[in-house]
This record gives sequence, structure tokens and C-alpha cells, in this order.
Amino acid sequence: MQPPRSILLRAIFVVSLIALIVLPLAYFFDLALGLGVALALLFFIWCVHLRQLSRLLHWARQPLGAAVPDGHGLWEDVFAALYQRSREQREQRKALSETLERFRMVAQTLPDGVVILREDLSIEWLNTNAEGHMGLSAQRDTGYPITNLFRDAAFVDYLQARQYGTPLELRPLRSPGRVLNLQLVPFGEDQAMLLTRDVSQREKLETMRRDFVANVSHELKTPLTVVAGFIETLADGMDDIPKEDARHYLALAADQAGRMQRLIEDLLILSSMETGSPPPHEEEVMVDALLADVRGEISTLSGGRHQIEIDSDGPALLRGNTKELRSAFGNLAGNAVRYTPAGGHIRLRWKRQPDGGAEFSVSDDGPGIAAEHIPRLTERFYRVDRGRSRESGGTGLGLAIVKHALERHQAELEIASEPGHGSTFSAHFPAHRVSAG
Repeated sequence: MQPPRSILLRAIFVVSLIALIVLPLAYFFDLALGLGVALALLFFIWCVHLRQLSRLLHWARQPLGAAVPDGHGLWEDVFAALYQRSREQREQRKALSETLERFRMVAQTLPDGVVILREDLSIEWLNTNAEGHMGLSAQRDTGYPITNLFRDAAFVDYLQARQYGTPLELRPLRSPGRVLNLQLVPFGEDQAMLLTRDVSQREKLETMRRDFVANVSHELKTPLTVVAGFIETLADGMDDIPKEDARHYLALAADQAGRMQRLIEDLLILSSMETGSPPPHEEEVMVDALLADVRGEISTLSGGRHQIEIDSDGPALLRGNTKELRSAFGNLAGNAVRYTPAGGHIRLRWKRQPDGGAEFSVSDDGPGIAAEHIPRLTERFYRVDRGRSRESGGTGLGLAIVKHALERHQAELEIASEPGHGSTFSAHFPAHRVSAG
């Protein structure tokens, strides 16, 4: 681009050139002739400038990014300056577009929902999480007031009050069970950014924690009451109570103490598994020996009241932690004993699967389980029949422990049952966990 002084010198040069042409003509020939030639030259220069101005006007009407026309003389400098300015603007627009695209990409990856609101609370932009949280659509709802699309009264009041810094916890009417944490943040000039977070899982965990504490308290309260009652009875009437009755009371108290001990042990095991602690040392476990141990335990528990059978034709070795596998197998088999009436038949089976894995299953011919209960059986303290479970000595944590123990061995638990036709609990182990030995 030519500096202003250079442009002025060029103009002086053009005027001087015209004067050098016109003055000799006026002096040697005729003044009128000189003035006519001067006017003709000026008209020619004027036409040249009009043509360049026309090209400039035509270029200005083209879409952004159109090529700047070429010029001559002073107009070459003008067009060069315009080209430079146009290129700088294109680069600035490109940089802004890239910055905006990066912002949108970052906002899309955020775990929270983001909604950009204009001054009138209409939606300027929102990310995918915000769409899911609030049931909105970026393609359909952009440009519309958010208060017309999300009509919860508490939400509308919150936005209109512009309560920056104070979050709102909301349970949307059209999304039962969902809990949203919303916060309005100032953004730009007279704009706002609405941040949304789904805290439903947190609420569920808090509810589970409360239920867990209540269940543990309830499970411990009954045996503690029984033990305390027997101790008080013995303490008050030590001299008057016959020895046989005293032994009976002590046996009942010991039974309740054992129940509390089993509950605490199961809680510790389950807590260790649920906190994600690394699994204990793994080794090659002899399955036949493991099944023999489990059979011995449930035979003692059964006291001869059931027929117990083992069918083992699967792989000889199962890789895992012996203690956790014994706990899982023992809980499945123990439940079968507890819930199968006397004279019932219980079958423990270990077999190879077509995919190269193996399956451990426990089948019984007990009363069976209704379909609506099956999905919840692995929940802590969930019982189909609470009274019957307590009478059988169960803690309500056995299947929860089984579920976590199997997950730590990449195994899956499957439950098949029908009222009046018994139940089968199966644990499917992947191929890399078993070997022929």
C-alpha cells in the first residue's frame, strides 16, 4: 500500500505532465486548443477512474471471499490494500470459526449439559448432554425460549430470577426418577450459560445407603435383643433356673450370636468386593476338591434332611481365588438347602460349555421363585420371604456376595425358577478361566 505522501507526489506528477503537454500547445498554437486537450486528458483520466470505481463497486457486491480485481496505477495500490484487508478478514473469520468449533467440541465432551441462552432466554446453542437431560433438540429448539420448552414452574422462576451461583435441584415431571442439578452462570453480554447435571445416580446411592443402614440395624437388632434377653433372664434367676433350661437359653443365645457373626463377616466380604479392591491371589483350583468341600458344608447344614448329588464332568482346574470361589459356590448350595423342604433333592453340577468355558449350577426341587423377584435377588438384604429366610439362618447378603465374586472372575450368574418347580442357579465361567489340568 502506498503511503499518503507517495499518492500526493503521483498526483502532482500527473498534473505536471498534463501541464507540459498543454502549455506548449497554448503558447505556440492556440489557447483554446490547449484547454481542449487539457479537458480531453482530464476526461480520459476521469473515465479511467469511473471504470475502476465500477469494478470496485462490482467486487463489493460479490459474496465474501471473492477475488479482488486487478488495477493500474493508483488503483493498483487501492486494490492491493483491499486485497490485504480482505485476506486478513478471511484469516480472522477462519480463526474465529476454528475457535468456535473447538469450543463446541470441548463442550460436547463435558460430562455436564451446557445451554447458551440469549438475553430473552432463547436457546442459542446446547450440547448433547443438555439435550438428553432436558428432552430438547438442538436442531428443533434452537432460537426458541427455553421456558416454553421446559415448563417446570420452579425452573421458570429460577431463570427469571437470574439466581447466579445458586444451583437448583429439580425432578422433571416428564422424566420420573431423574434428578437434575441446574446452575445459571453469566456469559458474554447479557447472556447466560445453563449447566445441567444428572444426579439421579447420586440420589439412588444415597437411598441405598439409607436402606443399607436401616437393614443392617434391623438385622442386628433382633439377635441382639434375644441375646440380651437371655443374659438378663439368666442373670436374674441363676439360682432358680434348672441347668437344662440354662443350657437351652445359652444355646439359643449362641445361635443368635453366630447369626450376628455371620452377618458381620458377610458385610466385610461384600464391602471388600464392592470397594473395587484388587482380587486376592489367584491359583489353579481343583474343582473336584472344591465341590467336595461345598458338599461337606451343606451336608452338615442339611443334617440328613435332603438328598445331595454331585455331577462333575467338566474341566479339572478353575483359575481364581479359592476363598471367593468357595464362598460363591457355598452360598448357592447353602441357599438350596435352606429353602428346599425336608426330603427334597439338591444337585451340584460342573460341566463343560460349547464355547470352551464351564458352568457350575445348583438345582433343587423346592418351592421355586416368582418371576418378579428374580431380577432383585442379588440386591443386599432382598428376600422373597423375610420370615422364612431369618428362620433358615440366612443373612440376606449371600447372592450379593455371589454376584460380586463371580464378576471378579469374569463369570455370569443366571437364575431360572418357576413357582412349584424348583430353581437352578448357574455360574458361567469363560474359557480362559478353565483348563483340563
